[in-house]
Amino acid sequence: MASDSTLLDRPHRSLPLPPLDWLTLADAFEVACLMRCTPPPATDGRRVDSGTYRGGVAEFNHEAAAHRMRQLLGRLDVPVEHELTTGGLRRRYELHRLSVPREHWSAYAILLETGWRQGRRELLGGPVPGASPARRVWRPRLAAAAWRAALLAGGRHVRRHCLGVRLTDRDLAAVLVRSAALLDVPAVLRPGGGCFLVSVPNGPHRARIVDSATLAPAQAC
Repeated sequence: MASDSTLLDRPHRSLPLPPLDWLTLADAFEVACLMRCTPPPATDGRRVDSGTYRGGVAEFNHEAAAHRMRQLLGRLDVPVEHELTTGGLRRRYELHRLSVPREHWSAYAILLETGWRQGRRELLGGPVPGASPARRVWRPRLAAAAWRAALLAGGRHVRRHCLGVRLTDRDLAAVLVRSAALLDVPAVLRPGGGCFLVSVPNGPHRARIVDSATLAPAQAC
């Protein structure tokens, strides 16, 4: 069984890509987290890239997750098509399939790869002496973005004593633990059953996570 420190300290290959500005980084990082919350999409006869960004295709069981990803990609100037499939007899379900047009795959993958690596580095790195005011403001925002993606698209694990999410991506699980700490919330990571469970205690800690991840309502013009 891998320890928490092993998950957090696992080295990653860096890519020589230019850094994103803070606003673009927050949006690209959140999209990357949403993608990492979901399993690879069903092929249904269409070939889907098996890489991290799966040929620009993502599938969500929850409308809110799909809506959030569309909103973020719109802000990043990445076009996306949204297909809705319903099924089931006694228990109905909805499947939201988002597809980035082929001609935008390369730019989309580079944007998300850069956003994930840069955001992960900001969150897993320790405090930086003399950090700029922008870094002090945006690191908690990145932490909140990671939890927002997990709560929208991850497998909810709600118990009387805790709130948790089930993930199959170990890197995202490690990011959530550090993100919780950055938001002054203790989090526990437990591997098992083919997934990783990250949970926070109920009470003020859960409220702080939920409040941080909740988007402010749109302002009326």
